[in-house]
Amino acid sequence: MPGYDFRSPRLHVAVPLAAGGEVALERAQAHYLTSVLRLQAGERVLVFNGRDGEWSATLEGARRAARLRVVARTRAQTAPADLHYLFAPLKSARLDYMVQKAVEMGVSRLQPVLTRHGQVARVNTERMRANAIEAAEQCGILSLPDIDPPVALARAIAARDPARWLVFCDEAAEVANPAAALGAMPPHAPLAVLVGPEGGFAEDERAALMTLPNVVRLALGPRILRADTAAVAALALVQAVRGDWR
Repeated sequence: MPGYDFRSPRLHVAVPLAAGGEVALERAQAHYLTSVLRLQAGERVLVFNGRDGEWSATLEGARRAARLRVVARTRAQTAPADLHYLFAPLKSARLDYMVQKAVEMGVSRLQPVLTRHGQVARVNTERMRANAIEAAEQCGILSLPDIDPPVALARAIAARDPARWLVFCDEAAEVANPAAALGAMPPHAPLAVLVGPEGGFAEDERAALMTLPNVVRLALGPRILRADTAAVAALALVQAVRGDWR
């Protein structure tokens, strides 16, 4: 990311961004800038909203009255990668980690799926969004992923676009070289990655997935990975072989 400013604090905001515009800060944002970082009026903050690119702004006012004045665009908006991540829900701390890492890896949609052997049935999507925002702010990402409510695996399968290739991570798969399997897919195909629960997929779930068109079934190496580790491994593999790391 040549020329990127890693030193200025960075905030996601909801309002449109344009030169000369004013950004009213949420109470938590104002506290973070003025009390945690101890910024003074006139200091630089980077802002983005997922639509208008990234902008340089200056801090005005103090404490609860703090606001930002937009100065100039530093980076144009780029299209997010067309990469969906489907996953069995995890317990809160590990779900936080997984969401943050998935955003860092460039995922454009997060879809929790409920499976037979999953241990968690409820997902706090607002907390997922907060973690996605934090990761995007820290890592220079310009877009936030869409975050969908949980759905049963069968419903996710029924609603699937058959043109979107599904990378189905399964510890029972007999694949010696997952990179080669990904490399055999058509170029520029839209992708989704699916990681199941640590208890594995039920046999009927596995069978239903294997009947779908445009599915690549992969094992992630000789070791059994925790689900949050599998997320990082699978997304890194996909981005390296088929994504924007090339």
